[in-house]
Amino acid sequence: MIVRKSQAEWKGDLKTGAGNIAFGSGAYTGPYSFQSRFESGTGTNPEELVAAAHAGCFSMAFSFALQLAGLTPTRVHTTAAVKLEPAAGGGFSITAIDLVTEGVVPGIADEQFQAIAADAKVNCPISKALSAVPISLRATLVAE
Repeated sequence: MIVRKSQAEWKGDLKTGAGNIAFGSGAYTGPYSFQSRFESGTGTNPEELVAAAHAGCFSMAFSFALQLAGLTPTRVHTTAAVKLEPAAGGGFSITAIDLVTEGVVPGIADEQFQAIAADAKVNCPISKALSAVPISLRATLVAE
């Protein structure tokens, strides 16, 4: 079993407080705040971190699925957009995640590319973990 850890600390109230997020690997440590989450302040936020995790996981899952099909991608680039909206009854909810990926894959037809991308979206571990949220995918096969 693989266990990954990160941590966060928050000091103060919601609007004027501030926090710090650190990856267990040491690859990232940085601030987050009300402004970075709900406005346009400096720092990161939980939704941005979820988006990064989803984009990274999907790109790897898609590359692996292509490999299983006997294909070697030259490049897979994915952007994930996590939508945070006010929830009925108060608070906020993640209401959708949009994955947009481009791949350079020699020797593949677009139909096969689309099918493998759709399968990777469903089977990526982060997609599975976030399955309560609608996840869309737009996949584009790019010529070399």
